Amino acid sequence: MTFAVSVGGRQVECAAGQTLLDACLRAGVWMPNSCNQGTCGTCKLTVLSGEVDHGDSPLDTLTADERGAGLALACQARPVADVTVGGTGAQGRTTHALRDFTATVLEVADIARDTRRVLLGLAEPLAFEAGQYVELTVPGTTARRQYSLANTADEDKVLELHIRRVEGGLATDRWLFAGLAAGDTVEVSGPLGDFHLPAEDDGGPMVLIGGGTGLAPLVGIARTALQRHPERDVLLYHGVRGAADLYDLDRFTELAANHPGFRFVPVLSHEPEVLHRGGFPTDAFVEDVPSARGWSGWLCGPPPMVEAGVKAFKRRRMAPRQIHREKFTPADEVAGSAR
Repeated sequence: MTFAVSVGGRQVECAAGQTLLDACLRAGVWMPNSCNQGTCGTCKLTVLSGEVDHGDSPLDTLTADERGAGLALACQARPVADVTVGGTGAQGRTTHALRDFTATVLEVADIARDTRRVLLGLAEPLAFEAGQYVELTVPGTTARRQYSLANTADEDKVLELHIRRVEGGLATDRWLFAGLAAGDTVEVSGPLGDFHLPAEDDGGPMVLIGGGTGLAPLVGIARTALQRHPERDVLLYHGVRGAADLYDLDRFTELAANHPGFRFVPVLSHEPEVLHRGGFPTDAFVEDVPSARGWSGWLCGPPPMVEAGVKAFKRRRMAPRQIHREKFTPADEVAGSAR
């Protein structure tokens, strides 16, 4: 059984049990999306007609009053009749179609403390924007885990993931750090997320702050920004606990050599030493930049760091519309909070 979903002047078929967001993205119809776990509220929309099953929508993201007013989370809601939805801003917008595919592991390498780089080879190119992410299905389960791409859009046949071990994690401790090897196959879905450089990017100065493996999408975004405007000013901060958590320093040294406006700043919060800054990257930004008027800002990492970054950017007079954010919340933690 399928239902018709009308969105932004277009009609999409949605199978019974399929979420509104999944159906639209697979049809190439854009909807705002970020966590796709029901925790961020980015995909909240209005059901103008018809009815949906709210599924696992958390009450702290979609309240009972909001449900009564016709609001729904596209990543959780499943139609039980033909529906018309609004409030998505999807009029005339398209996106790279979401698809499922099998990738082959080309390389698994330890690059920092409890951190691995995984390279996945594809039989066919994947269309995406730098900064987006993919989902991996944990073998033997229906669980999916999300990992940002460190690629630029032209690096579309070998996907680069930076993965940090989560103690007791279903995907990391029990799979990705427990035997994943070159030659293995992995079930992947993507691309997902709205965290990427807009097409209308004007080449202005930008600051990017990543916490831990929140660095991954910023690598792709920064490199894309410099490809478009090689002389632009790009300030990239990497916040970690200690020097053992830093990685890809050679990559950033090379970027700085080729682009005079690029600067990479590692910041250590728990193990300060003479080679690198101590403290937090958001504080380092405030110290370094007296005014961020005309800048764009990009944040990816744990929610407290992202929230501190938004405050830091606003303190330096960055326009709110120029602040882009992606919060990393471990999927095992989300699952635990849902129980």
